[in-house]
Amino acid sequence: MTSLFIDPKTPATTAQAAGGAVTESAGEAPAPQFNISATASLQERRTRTLKHGDTFAVFDHRGDIGGEAGNSEGLYHRDTRMLSQLELLLDEARPLLLSSNTQDDNAVFSADLSNPDLLADGNALALRREQIHLHRLKFLWNGACFERLLVRNFSDQPLQIRLSLRFAADFADLFEVRGEHRSRRGEASAARTSDRSVALRYLGLDNNERVTRLSFEPAPKTLTTARASFEVQLKPHEARRIFVRIGVPDHEVDEWGGRQFYRQMRAARRALRNSSGRAASIEGSNSLFNEIARRAVSDLYMLITDTPQGPYPYAGTPWFSTPFGRDGIITALMTLWLDPNIAKGVLGFLAATQATAVEPERDAEPGKILHEMRHGEMAALGEVPFGRYYGSVDATPLFVYLLGEYFVRTGDLETVRKLWPNAEAALAWIDHYGDHDGDGFVEYYRKTKQGLANQGWKDSQDAIFHRNGAYAEGPIALCEVQAYVFGAKRHAADLAAALGHAPRAQELCEQAEALRLKFEEKFWCEELSVYAIALDGAKRPCCVVSSNAGQVLLTGIANADRARRVMQTLLSPACFSGWGIRTIGLSEQRYNPMSYHNGSVWPHDNALIALGFARYGHKHAAAQVFTALFDAATYMDLRRLPELFCGFSRRLRNAPTQYPVACSPQAWASATMLSLVQASLGLELRESSGEIAFYRPMLPAFLDTLHLRNLRLSKGSADVLLRRYGDEVAVTVTRRDGELVVQVRH
Repeated sequence: MTSLFIDPKTPATTAQAAGGAVTESAGEAPAPQFNISATASLQERRTRTLKHGDTFAVFDHRGDIGGEAGNSEGLYHRDTRMLSQLELLLDEARPLLLSSNTQDDNAVFSADLSNPDLLADGNALALRREQIHLHRLKFLWNGACFERLLVRNFSDQPLQIRLSLRFAADFADLFEVRGEHRSRRGEASAARTSDRSVALRYLGLDNNERVTRLSFEPAPKTLTTARASFEVQLKPHEARRIFVRIGVPDHEVDEWGGRQFYRQMRAARRALRNSSGRAASIEGSNSLFNEIARRAVSDLYMLITDTPQGPYPYAGTPWFSTPFGRDGIITALMTLWLDPNIAKGVLGFLAATQATAVEPERDAEPGKILHEMRHGEMAALGEVPFGRYYGSVDATPLFVYLLGEYFVRTGDLETVRKLWPNAEAALAWIDHYGDHDGDGFVEYYRKTKQGLANQGWKDSQDAIFHRNGAYAEGPIALCEVQAYVFGAKRHAADLAAALGHAPRAQELCEQAEALRLKFEEKFWCEELSVYAIALDGAKRPCCVVSSNAGQVLLTGIANADRARRVMQTLLSPACFSGWGIRTIGLSEQRYNPMSYHNGSVWPHDNALIALGFARYGHKHAAAQVFTALFDAATYMDLRRLPELFCGFSRRLRNAPTQYPVACSPQAWASATMLSLVQASLGLELRESSGEIAFYRPMLPAFLDTLHLRNLRLSKGSADVLLRRYGDEVAVTVTRRDGELVVQVRH
């Protein structure tokens, strides 16, 4: 994702590298790019998130949207904040919060509020607190936010109260909300369109008019372009309902009211239920684990947006609610056993957006896979390069790797045949543009100063450096990227064979083996027992202990002994915080547990490492990572693993330390628990053999049993119960439809 750099340093000088690329001078801090402002922590306001399609909303715990500067709350549509303020007042006072919650399926947010002590003239008590109950229900559907406000009088006297909603729209581009400064903006206007509706408008510098319409039922007593007020008379124990709809005109309806509210809410719930119903389900003996797993699945399917090519998991809210190539692929890989339709949608979308020409301002080259797509005003004007941006070195080999894994899982040769030209284009990019100097490794370098300086998953400006702390000068070859290329070519060989291209299959096998041998020679750091995080432009290894070395194990490029040593290094106290594996070790020059990429803990990173541990048979190591992330999740709001958290060492009776502006929910963080289940169980579903296999299954100590339901292949489906006896696991098939086989292998 786009980088976050909290502590800007002196801008670096630039030089022209081979092919006109821009590189930073070694030892100097690169200039910060596309910052996310950290003037306030997202945790301070305990925000709540809803999402549907290209629309998402961030509320505070009352259900309000704060209007103050630097606040990320709002209703967003296609990278524009369509509403920046929505505040509920009761007789000009903010209601008291009783409780609030996002329901388990993520379809509806609810908040219970009450009146504070209300004073009359002369400070006499006019209404004692907690006599009025306010219940808010909110959901998103088809480009609109719907709200029902239920107000009830629990006093023994009739009451007349005034409820008001203050609202505003700044139409800020998401990058403005994140902290980017703009010297010019478009023109805003507002008008009442009826006695119950208001239209807020913004004509952008891109000549695109963006409109937010607010509709109320019943009609407010007074309505202006910034406020709706209702005079409500209530007998004792009487209730009234007020309905609000806030949406973009493309999805506007002529008539709207309470009946439509409930119909649309049922539709929103049904859509989420239908999409998540494709997935296998998980239920364990630990109730906390079940809460975490349910939230993870609900978050995953909330973040998925239907595209013309199929479902695509948007990366995360609030900063990354859009397609990201790397994030989508990794999320699909981590959930392939659960729901292969996600992978099919990701592959189709990325094939449809694959680059076909050299465009330096986009870091695009033929065959390259998308990094990020944006629809906001700043992207349209080129103020940020992310309208359709390709500055990602790993998405292209990961695309081919995912296609191979998808074929193993599903046997879907028709999709493979359809996407084979895209896979060949990606392989051509790997061999030509990706390996500009012909040394056999894939490197990255940005083509313009607007592009991202670092283009692996650790894309902060300060993320790649040498042992002495000096920044690496590009072009840079990351260790995990070479592993992805190895896995891509091995899988591509199998795909070529399945399509009848035997000579091509042989060629790809030989290329993969040559890469494996050269990788071991150039990247291994004997004294550190890890692979170097990268080779710099002079082919010098950046000998830094990093989690990247753990991701190397995912595709099997490492020899078994070195894989064991990497595992031991990453689980040592220098790397393992007790809550997970840090992005870099304690002894590194740039270690900072509060940084974005230099000492923090990323759940998805740990999940990929655990899959690598399991691949080499280190199941106890995978279970250790699983346990750490489970323990961390039990402390998180809504039992939801965030994008990342700080890398401070675990201390007795303390919770993990939150990162101030981490996205939550985040797609690959949501997929983490699901992937850790797979790593622990050694779970593989293979269509070619009609087999569900468990390779040396283990369950962590916090789970005595785990029941997997609706594991599907084309030949049928099965439910499987796993029960732990010490380090051993018994596997029982509790239901089987069709002719598939369930195997346990050691």
